[in-house]
Amino acid sequence: MSKLIKEPEVCEACGVAGEMGFIINEGDEVSEISLFAASKEALEAEFAKYLELAKNVNSAVEHEFEIEEKEQFELHAKLKFEVSAEKLIFDLKSRSISR
Repeated sequence: MSKLIKEPEVCEACGVAGEMGFIINEGDEVSEISLFAASKEALEAEFAKYLELAKNVNSAVEHEFEIEEKEQFELHAKLKFEVSAEKLIFDLKSRSISR
């Protein structure tokens, strides 16, 4: 006699599929951030929050950023973690900063 085993299905209606979109991929250690503000000082203060969070995840995180002045100030940053899991943790935790 054989057993029929049903695999669990993803429920898109309850939003589970969206959260499952975060998959740890080997070689995916860089998180990119874009911030916008009316002044350079406000932009740097906002980025400091992200950098502090990144250093809490991994104190050896490497970062680089550039600030452009257009209609408003724009900051584009890259944070490089040692492993993909740290990047994923940072991405998930940083959602609370952007709210």
